[in-house]
Amino acid sequence: MTSTSRPDPADQPHHTRRTTLAFTDPSGRRRTAAAVFGPENRRDPLLPHRIRNGVLERPERSERSEKREDLQDLQDLQERRKAGGGGHRCVQVRLSAPEAVVPAARALLDTEVGTALHLHRVFDGTPYAQHFPAIIGHELDTAEPYVLYEAPRGRPAARTHVISATDQRVIARDLMLAICLLEGQGLVPRGISPATVLWDGTAVQLWGLEAVDRVGRARGRWGRAPYCSPEQRLGEGTVDPRDAVWSAAQVLYQLVTGRPGRTDGAPADLGEHRMLAETLRGAFTPRASDRPSPARLLELLAPGEARRAQLGVPSEEPPGHAAAFEHALLLKRQAPPTEAAGAGPPAQGEVLCPYCLETIRLDLGELYETDSRMQYQRMDPSRHLHNSRVLADVMRVAVQKCTADPGFPDHYIPVPYLTNGRPLTVAMVGQSTTGKSHLLTQMIAEITDGGLEPFGLKWQSVNPEQHARFVRERVQPLRNGRVLEHTGGIGDGFARFVESLLITDAGGQVRPVAFFDLGGEDLVRTDSALRFLLGVDAMVFVVDPALALPLPHLDHARERWGLEVNRDGDLAFGTVLDRLPKNGAYLDVAAAMVLGKADLLRFHPPVDRWLAEPPATRLDPARTRRESRDVHGLLRQHAGQAWLRPFDTIRRCTLHVASATGGQEDHGRFPPGTRPRRVLEPLLSLFAMHGLLDVPGGPEALAVGTEPALEAVPRQEAGRTARGGKGQRDE
Repeated sequence: MTSTSRPDPADQPHHTRRTTLAFTDPSGRRRTAAAVFGPENRRDPLLPHRIRNGVLERPERSERSEKREDLQDLQDLQERRKAGGGGHRCVQVRLSAPEAVVPAARALLDTEVGTALHLHRVFDGTPYAQHFPAIIGHELDTAEPYVLYEAPRGRPAARTHVISATDQRVIARDLMLAICLLEGQGLVPRGISPATVLWDGTAVQLWGLEAVDRVGRARGRWGRAPYCSPEQRLGEGTVDPRDAVWSAAQVLYQLVTGRPGRTDGAPADLGEHRMLAETLRGAFTPRASDRPSPARLLELLAPGEARRAQLGVPSEEPPGHAAAFEHALLLKRQAPPTEAAGAGPPAQGEVLCPYCLETIRLDLGELYETDSRMQYQRMDPSRHLHNSRVLADVMRVAVQKCTADPGFPDHYIPVPYLTNGRPLTVAMVGQSTTGKSHLLTQMIAEITDGGLEPFGLKWQSVNPEQHARFVRERVQPLRNGRVLEHTGGIGDGFARFVESLLITDAGGQVRPVAFFDLGGEDLVRTDSALRFLLGVDAMVFVVDPALALPLPHLDHARERWGLEVNRDGDLAFGTVLDRLPKNGAYLDVAAAMVLGKADLLRFHPPVDRWLAEPPATRLDPARTRRESRDVHGLLRQHAGQAWLRPFDTIRRCTLHVASATGGQEDHGRFPPGTRPRRVLEPLLSLFAMHGLLDVPGGPEALAVGTEPALEAVPRQEAGRTARGGKGQRDE
C-alpha cells in the first residue's frame, strides 16, 4: 500500500529544495544536516503521508554530542556520504502541518518510526537488516513531523515485469524470512503489496512499516484486494502472521503471471506455475487458521533458515531483572502483616478538610449556597424538610464553611464530600518538573469521559460548580494543546487539594475520592502535614524519565528543560516516604509508581510495547504484574535502586507507564494537541487495592502476586520434601 521509489532529485534541478534538518538518530543522539530534496508525492492516495527523495549534505553533531562514540557515529555517516558520491542519499516521509493535527495520521507515523527503530535495534549488524528499510533519523514532536531513511534498495515489484524461476524462489524465501523475523518480534506486516516489496536482483527489501501491527490485536481494515487477506479486508478476528502469508503469496502470483490473483481464494491457474503450486498452494486459503505458518513455508524454501534466524536474533529482555522483581514480591508476601501506626484516620463522621487538613464533620448551621453573583450566602435547609426531593437537590449543591482552623483563609467544603463516608485520598508525589499536574488532569478527564464504566464504576461530581470550573480551567485548555501552569488553589504548602469526585462501585456503594498534589520538596514537619500523611489512603509516585534515565535520546529534552540526571532519586519521594508512619518491614499505604512523560520513551523497550497496548476493559492481575515487572526492570537497569525506593518501601505498589500528553510541548503548546495514553491504569490499581474494584485473586494478588504452593514451606522441610520425591523447590 506504500510507494517508496521516486525519481532522483538530482535529475530534477528545477524542483529541488534545500533545508537544514535537526533530528534524532537511531542511537538517540541529535544530529543536524543540510539536505536537498526533490519534489514530493503522496506515498499512497489513501494516506496523508508525503514522500520525497533527497541528499543529506552536511551531518553534524549536536551541542551535547561530545563523546568518542558520537564522533565515530559521525565519521561512519560521513563515510557513507562519500561512498554515495558527495552526499548521503535518503528518503523523507513526512506530514504537512494540516495533516499532522489529525491523530490517526500521527499514529501511523509513530507506528512507522517505532517499527523502524525496533528493527534497527534488533537486526542492525546482522545479515537480516538488508530486508528492511534503514532509518537515519526522525523528528516527531514538531508541527511537521518526519522520518528519514536510507534510499530504498531495488525497484518495487509493481514495476518488475520479468522474473526468472530462480528469482521467484529467492523472492519467496526472502518474503517468508522477513515475515518470520517480524513474527519473532511479535509483529505482523499488514501492508505487503507490489508497492512495498522491493527487489534489487539479489534480495528483497520490505517497506510499508506504517502498516505493522502486533500479533493478537483486533484486526483493523487495511490494504487493497487482493493483497490484503479476506479477514483483514473485513477487519474480523485478530492479527495473525498468516495474514502476511496471504499477502506475500498474492505478490508472488502477480510477479509470476503479471496479473493480480483472486480476492477470495487460490487462482484457477495455480497448478500451471510450479514454484507457486509446490510451496504456496495453502497460502491462498481464505481463513488464516487454515494457512501454513511463515516458518513452515520458509522451511520448504530454505531448509534450516527459520531456526538459524531464530537463533541469530538477540533478546531484548534485560538479564536478571525479572528474577529480581519476583524475588522482591516474594519477600513482600512472606513479610508479617503490618499493623496500623500513629493516630489513624479521623473518627466516625469526621473527615479531613481537603484545604486546611483539619478534621471536620457536617454542621447544618454552617451551610451556604451561591447566589446569581457567585457569592456565598447562608442557607437554611430546614425550610425544605417538607419536600425530600428538593432537599436532596439543595444539599447536592450546598457547601459548608470550614472553621476548623481560624487562621486559615476562608474555604468551603461541598456537603456530599461530608455525607458519603470517609473520602479516599489520592496523593500525587513528585518534583515539580515531573508533569504531575498534566497527569492528574488527564486522569480526571478520562474518568469524566466514562473511562471507568467498563470496570463497573460510575462517577458524579461532588460539587457541580467546582467541577465545571476545574474542567474549564484545567481540562479544556490541556485538551486544546495548552501547557498548564503548576497546580494552584487554596491549600497547605505541602498538600494542595485539586479535585474530588463521587465514585459508585458495582454494588452501589458511593465513596468520595479526593485528589491532592504533594509538594514533597517543601514538606516540613508541621502538624497538618503529619496529620494528612496519617490519613492518606493511596499515593501515585510520578517518575520523570529525564531525571531518572541516563539514556542518550533523553539528552535533548534535558537540554531544553535545563535538567541533569539525578542518580539519587526524586527528592520528593524520599521526603514523603521518610514522613510516613511505619510499623513493620513495609509501609502499608497503597501506591502506584508511574513512569510519566512516557512519550519520551515511546520507541524504547519495554515502554513501546505498553504504550501500544489497547485500552483495557477489565483489570487483569497477571497483566498488571507484567507491566510492573517491565517498568521495574527498566528503572533497575538504567536509573538505579534509588528510583525504586517507593516500590522497595511500600508493600502494595504497582508500576506503570503513562503519557498525559502524547508528545512534547513547543513554545507553550502541544502542536498536535494532547493524546493521553494509559493514564487510568495506575488509578484503577489503587481502586482495586481499596476494594472499589473486584479483581481475580483479590487485591493482594494484584499488588504482590499469588503464593506458589511451596513458597511458605520452611526451607529445611521443602528440602526434605524434594529429596523424598514428593515435590520440588528452586533454591
